[in-house]
Amino acid sequence: MRPFWAATANAHLEQSSPLTLGAGGEAFLNISSPWVRDHLSRTLQITRDISPKPPISLDLPASTAQRQRMFPLRDHNPSGRTPYVVYLLMAANILGYLWYSTSFPTDRSMALFYATFAAVPREIMMEEAPLTLLTSMFIHGGIMHLAGNMLFLWIFGDNMEDEMGHLPFLLFYLVSGVGATLVHVMSAPMSNVPLVGASGAIAGVMGGYLLMFPKARVDILIILIIFFRIIPIPAFIMLGLWLAMQFFGGLNADPNLGGVAYWAHAGGFFIGLALTVPLWLKRGGPRYWSRTHGQPPHPETTYSASRIPRVARNLPRRPSGPWGK
Repeated sequence: MRPFWAATANAHLEQSSPLTLGAGGEAFLNISSPWVRDHLSRTLQITRDISPKPPISLDLPASTAQRQRMFPLRDHNPSGRTPYVVYLLMAANILGYLWYSTSFPTDRSMALFYATFAAVPREIMMEEAPLTLLTSMFIHGGIMHLAGNMLFLWIFGDNMEDEMGHLPFLLFYLVSGVGATLVHVMSAPMSNVPLVGASGAIAGVMGGYLLMFPKARVDILIILIIFFRIIPIPAFIMLGLWLAMQFFGGLNADPNLGGVAYWAHAGGFFIGLALTVPLWLKRGGPRYWSRTHGQPPHPETTYSASRIPRVARNLPRRPSGPWGK
């Protein structure tokens, strides 16, 4: 991830090209839209105000990533239809990351990009940048941030799209993401730290998944130094532990300082769960759980055990010598 330096910048706003290189090779967004022109002028002031190396909210700090030794790989819950919306969202996030991570060669230009399209709580509270509630959901702070979010979307998103339908799931995803951002804004209303990432929207997907499939099996990869093991556990345990981590993290972190936006995660989770309640009631509510025992209402996927080469213990016997050796 590029460091997010605070710097002043001179944006060339009168040219028609969307990207212009400055004298030092900097890339500047040059969009003639009055809204963007006004927004960029506020962005330049924000980059003057923030500290030398402010982190980006929703990005995973290196120290936290190093301590994380358990993460989900897959579930045993097959979907009955092709998850076109999940594919579309993954493509938008991945292609978008490839574009902006290579289009802005300097820290100053990258800082301007984040401050323009990420969600800055102070701006949202002042009703100055409403579109960033959406654009921030498709921006990530680094390759591992992107990879982790896409993994969770891949595991849990297809089943929710299968249950809801394509367009309702897309609306559900976007509303969960916007709601999660607003929860973060309420936790740090005057913060100038940009908020980026799809984590809040995906947390909403996880909340809906917990309500619909609480006992679906999820394979967890546990890594302890040189010990690797895949363990299937019920979704309510995996998601419950994840939610507890967000609460404990939120209680011990200052949302004004950046890092992981724990309250956006927790807020998105409960928003997604609440939005799924009508579907759950339509399926029968508690009777649906009684009928399915919390399991998916269809046969689960089975995975064959991975074959790891082993050294044969019973080696062929060599011919005995005259002394039996």
